[in-house]
Amino acid sequence: MVLVFTLSSCCSLRSNKEKRGAMAVNKCVKYLLFIFNLLFWICGCVILGIGIYLHVTKSNLSYAGGSAPSFPLTIAIGVIIMVIGFLGCCGAYKESRCMLLLFFIFLLIIFCLLLAAGILSAVGKNSVKDSILAEFKKLQPLSGQTASVIQDVENMQRTLQCCGLIDGPQEWTVIPDSCRCNATATNQDTCNAGIYKLPCYTRMIDWMQSNLQVALGIAFGVAVLLIFGMAFSMVLFCQLGRKDGPTTA
Repeated sequence: MVLVFTLSSCCSLRSNKEKRGAMAVNKCVKYLLFIFNLLFWICGCVILGIGIYLHVTKSNLSYAGGSAPSFPLTIAIGVIIMVIGFLGCCGAYKESRCMLLLFFIFLLIIFCLLLAAGILSAVGKNSVKDSILAEFKKLQPLSGQTASVIQDVENMQRTLQCCGLIDGPQEWTVIPDSCRCNATATNQDTCNAGIYKLPCYTRMIDWMQSNLQVALGIAFGVAVLLIFGMAFSMVLFCQLGRKDGPTTA
């Protein structure tokens, strides 16, 4: 759809050139592209911040094994988006066809990656759940684990407000303090008789799904920006070609 729009824009610009001769670059398109790239850069900052937050939070969820999302990749994507947003701002401000073309190519690549990531997330969701469940089963019974493993499990229980890994509080011979509800845990769905009643597996899946929904919402917003960015950049690219002549790169 984007390619059809941009190609039709180029054809329209060429037709206008033949009919009316060379014209100046449309300032409205130029500044819209600049504003878009500013928003794109801000999105990169938001994604970077979320990636850092999730990466720090993940340190308390170490017993998800290798099945937890790769949040350093989210950080890298945020940095890349910030760099591309800066490139687009410079291309629009300096009216550089080379920078605009690179900007368009980068946006197209990111759009394809976002699409692939969304498909993989939808397809691989159940396999992630199964992998986490398998990792938790390796830690049972909890009474037979080392002190360091017990400490890590208790840290996870405090973070997720849960008790036990799969079956709930009955997994413990003696209920640890990390299973006891604090003063703010008044929700009867999670706290019963002063003890968290949900297992950590259930709470972790809920945590991952809620964060996945946030990530998908952000990805959808970024995808919309990508479509507009590709359209505006190609329109400005064609206008610059019309202004400078067919031999200008």
